[in-house]
Amino acid sequence: MVSAIILAAGRGIRMNNDIRKQYLLLAGRPISAHTLLVFDDCPFIDKIFLVIPKEDIEFCHKEILCPLNLQKKVNLVFGGAERQDSVYNGLIAADNAIKDGIVVIHDAVRPFVSQENIARCIICAKESGACILGIPVPDTIKTVNSSGYIENTIKRDTIWLAQTPQVFQYDLIRQAYEYAKRKGYAVTDDASLVERIGKKVKVICGSRYNIKITTQEDLLLANAILQQI
Repeated sequence: MVSAIILAAGRGIRMNNDIRKQYLLLAGRPISAHTLLVFDDCPFIDKIFLVIPKEDIEFCHKEILCPLNLQKKVNLVFGGAERQDSVYNGLIAADNAIKDGIVVIHDAVRPFVSQENIARCIICAKESGACILGIPVPDTIKTVNSSGYIENTIKRDTIWLAQTPQVFQYDLIRQAYEYAKRKGYAVTDDASLVERIGKKVKVICGSRYNIKITTQEDLLLANAILQQI
């Protein structure tokens, strides 16, 4: 059993818009709707859990789910204060569905993930326990101090940008999240928690199209990508 946890509970502060970024329109549809369609069409995904703000449940039913006519049932889960809390809520909700299976964790505001890359991550995670998408850093990396001066130039050969989906054997990611709750760890991605318990995470090459839409500039780029794919 493979279950997808799609995170759509963020506030979208960096977007500087009154509307949450996951609900902004992209080619006439909310961004999160585009993401749901990819996972609904993916034959490797059995169940979908969409994590949303509690106060948005009626909006999500009416404006996102009903117009899509999805083949798979989408289970709505209420998010938490931070991303980490929202993922944990998704893991708890999916517990009965997943059992010893695989969980795919993905940001709803990454609508251009391909079914092929989802499948590659799932296959890899079944073998290795944990697998994420990433891309090698294309630019020179600098460390800069608080005064704005360069302190160091980092060798970029081993530096990658992490993407989602991040895919795990369920027992492993649940263990990592339970450990984080006990220790009070706060991180920005799921793989970091698995690393914290001493497990290795495989990275496979994703796509530069698989952007996370967090700013107005990203939204402009997303519209340009739509015209090319």
